[in-house]
Amino acid sequence: MKAKLIEKKYLLTFVLVTSLFALWGFANDITNPMVAAFQTLMELTAAKASMVQFAFYGGYATMAIPAALFIRRYSYKSGILLGLGLYAVGAFLFIPAAANESFAFFCVSLYILTFGLAFLETTANPFILSLGAKETSTRRLNLAQAFNPMGSLCGMSVASLIVLPQLISDRRDAAGQIIFGALSEAEKADIRVHDLAVIRNPYVAIGLVVVAVFIIIALTKMPKTQSEEQKAQGHTHTTSQTLSNLWHNTIYREGVLAQMFYVAAQIMTWTFIIQYADNLGINKATAQMYNIVAMSLFLCSRFISTFLMKYVNSRRLLAIFGCGAAVCSLGAICFVGMFGLYCLVGISFFMSLMFPTIYGIALEDVDSQDTTLGAAFLVMAIVGGALMPPLQGLIIDQHTIMGHPAVNVSFVLPLVCFLLIIAYGYRSYVRIENRK
Repeated sequence: MKAKLIEKKYLLTFVLVTSLFALWGFANDITNPMVAAFQTLMELTAAKASMVQFAFYGGYATMAIPAALFIRRYSYKSGILLGLGLYAVGAFLFIPAAANESFAFFCVSLYILTFGLAFLETTANPFILSLGAKETSTRRLNLAQAFNPMGSLCGMSVASLIVLPQLISDRRDAAGQIIFGALSEAEKADIRVHDLAVIRNPYVAIGLVVVAVFIIIALTKMPKTQSEEQKAQGHTHTTSQTLSNLWHNTIYREGVLAQMFYVAAQIMTWTFIIQYADNLGINKATAQMYNIVAMSLFLCSRFISTFLMKYVNSRRLLAIFGCGAAVCSLGAICFVGMFGLYCLVGISFFMSLMFPTIYGIALEDVDSQDTTLGAAFLVMAIVGGALMPPLQGLIIDQHTIMGHPAVNVSFVLPLVCFLLIIAYGYRSYVRIENRK
């Protein structure tokens, strides 16, 4: 008898925990277009504006391990509640950040907000894996992760339809050039007050939603996982034992690196699509619509890939989708014009299965007692999203490289990341086949 994807006794918990995927998806993808918005409004270079992403994803790197240690000591539910609390605090800090008109304050607010997201991701991903049979765990995580791009689409839609169109700083002349830089300091000051309030408001709104979810989960009884039951019986590995086990697990160790490069590729692809479109004379609000199309492809492909995993080994599928992403990246690099932009959008279709599939493959052979800390390093790998975008921003700031637009050339970085992911999918597939 085939194991069920989701057992009835876990259904309510699955639904509640899956809602968290949408919440951090919203935060991720309302933040991406803010890089371009801050670049104009605060008159920053692309490299300095990308510090938004450094702060955002740096929060994951800082808090993933403390989150795992907290969860090991207490419970998944405690981790979720603390994560939601930090998420709300970071969101509400946008109020004083806007009042002070401080780019650094905004970065600190995002840094604290992502402390909360680190707790949520360190908790929710392994929790979903544990809610049922091990043989269906990667498919179950892919299904839960399918709701992440739904939150992302909401974040992108708010950015595209509400935030970016209201930014006075993005108004352009007849030639399509931004006029903000040519205004007087007094005019710029008035525009900053208006535009920073526009940027602030959706974060405050999502903070209120997070508080509501906090209350619902606090009042709901959650089932104990196998690792929590073992802890209650006193059967637990020490932290040093867990670290040793993880280090000697090759598929896990390489999975952490693959996850770091995947997140870097994802964030670079979605963050700089606006700059890519801007190079073609497309304004920010319209450019964000291409991001929404990309996320729609990402969402549809995640359901498609979850279905395909019934028939195709997840490791092989990861390598195949990695090849598709690499080909699209080459198109974005080589073609100057709308076809290059279409290739850039197309990358998202092939990225869809990568995060949950790398996550599931990496943790598949990890002992249940080691899963929480193992999950933390996979979440910590999100630091790739902090390290690589500033490097891509430095390339973009060159404007042209050997006569080719620098923004096109900059997508060499995601291309390299996808090549490494292909290698991980192939190597892990060969290892599993050799065991048979």
